[in-house]
Amino acid sequence: MKKLFGTLPDGRKTYLYTINSGKLTAVVSDLGATLVKLFVPDRNGICADVVLGFDRPEDYCASGTFFGATVGRNANRIGKGKFQLNGVEYQMDANDGENNLHSGKDFFKNRIWEVSHQEEDAITFSLDSPHGDQGFPGDAQIRVTYALEQGNTLRISYDGISDRDTVFNMTNHSYFNLAGHEKQELAMKQLLTMPARFYTVADAQSIPTGEKRLVNGTCMDFRTPKAIGRDLQAQEEPLLLQGGYDHNFEVFANPCAILKDPTSGRTMAVSTDCPGVQVYSANFTQEKNGKDGVAYAVRCGVCLETQFYPDAVNKPQWPQPITRAGERYHSQTSYVFGAED
Repeated sequence: MKKLFGTLPDGRKTYLYTINSGKLTAVVSDLGATLVKLFVPDRNGICADVVLGFDRPEDYCASGTFFGATVGRNANRIGKGKFQLNGVEYQMDANDGENNLHSGKDFFKNRIWEVSHQEEDAITFSLDSPHGDQGFPGDAQIRVTYALEQGNTLRISYDGISDRDTVFNMTNHSYFNLAGHEKQELAMKQLLTMPARFYTVADAQSIPTGEKRLVNGTCMDFRTPKAIGRDLQAQEEPLLLQGGYDHNFEVFANPCAILKDPTSGRTMAVSTDCPGVQVYSANFTQEKNGKDGVAYAVRCGVCLETQFYPDAVNKPQWPQPITRAGERYHSQTSYVFGAED
């Protein structure tokens, strides 16, 4: 199903598309290939929208939250906004202090993507990204597919190809609240489990130092279920530097993250082929124009952004987000939903 989302200030029209699996319903937009709504049943079969967002497309463009957005060509940060590839230095926008965040000011989230394929339970968005776009080399063709599978699974797939060696490191920036997007008071009470043994240490600007540190005995240890907010006030360096959780964890095993809301029973298990996942506890979110008239405040949800490690292009010891000319980039992340008593 397709319907008009709205008209942007520059006159561009943007649309909403609904896909359905029988158990899950997702509403996505061609603006930013964005996940706008995701309805998931609880233990009693009652559905709620579990992702944060806006009712108006112009708010998605104006906001720095990246609610539900497809992020590319490179998700997360690049130190000092530059990197070298094949002996050539590339300079990005410095849009996060002196660093580059989510590929700079000309975000994919503010572009109208083409719908290249649609079925009842799946949709594919396509975008052409020319050589030099956002500062990256290569004419690139990019596709993002949202598919509802096996009744209770949302799979997001990313595909790209370029005529030059380039960076592909794509993610989805949804903020989840399994109690329902409007129930902010419950967001940090939800239980997060991650098998990760290591996280990447970052400086005060969230740029990794290159060190991987064990989570053992620290606020970063989610190997057993723990309320996201339990340790947020801990006087430990990682939380003090970033104002909460905004950290990359290794993907040691899948599911790489399991989220559970005790009040509704809803669960979400995240699996990916990416080497890392960024956990962000919405430390600075302040949006008065949220969906359904909700004014979102800090810590109103959690992001689980599957990715290559931040600044990996400048850390040769880490897995590299480089795709060679003519080769295909492919990555996928699945979100399996359930409900427990």
